[in-house]
Amino acid sequence: MFLANLATYALSHVPSAAAWIFQEATVGWDPVSLWRQMGILAKIVVVILFIMSGWSIGVMIDRAMAFSAARKQSRAFAPAVAGALREGKIDEAIKVAERNKKSHLAKVVTAGLQEFKAHGDSADIPGEQIEASKRALERAEAIVHAELKRGLGGLATIGSTAPFVGLFGTVVGILNAFKEISTQKATGLGAVAGGISEALVTTAIGLFVAIPAVMMFNYFTGKVEAFDVEMDNSSSELIDYFLKRRSVRR
Repeated sequence: MFLANLATYALSHVPSAAAWIFQEATVGWDPVSLWRQMGILAKIVVVILFIMSGWSIGVMIDRAMAFSAARKQSRAFAPAVAGALREGKIDEAIKVAERNKKSHLAKVVTAGLQEFKAHGDSADIPGEQIEASKRALERAEAIVHAELKRGLGGLATIGSTAPFVGLFGTVVGILNAFKEISTQKATGLGAVAGGISEALVTTAIGLFVAIPAVMMFNYFTGKVEAFDVEMDNSSSELIDYFLKRRSVRR
């Protein structure tokens, strides 16, 4: 009996439910129509997200070009400077480094060589000079590390905040949908379509901005860590070279 009554009730309300579902909506779904139908707050959210997207794309391009140049020049720099140092030509090694100014290895090695050069031609190489060269290498590594990470903090901020900016637009869209229901005294899709479209569009744009930013931040962070290892190895090898040169002169 209960099931029969439930079925009768459901069938009696099918026409009204169908009318609500298929009520004609006046929302256009092309980008221009969606923009025109958005409220002022939703438009502000979209503009902010596009600014964030443009900023993140700029950082991605800048870091990609910088890392590519650093990698390319370092591959040419490493064997050239190694050959010059094997022959004891510190001045030539410095010139090679100056020709590869975009190389992260060249920036670090140059600092160590220039610090060592002051006493490089003397009969005896004091231990203090090697320690000074080591400190110069460490300072150069810190500076180059900061240069390599330039812009990555903003990329991380965009990746973490863009979804929340989009979520704010979602909340605004839902509020507008309820406002339309209250104003029009109707509950069909036509009454809430505008607000729902705002909510979905801002959410989608927020995710569209955040996902690439997070992915590229992780990728570039891995690149920086690899560069740090290469600079540490180069610094250690250079200090070993100074120590060997000192022992030979003794």
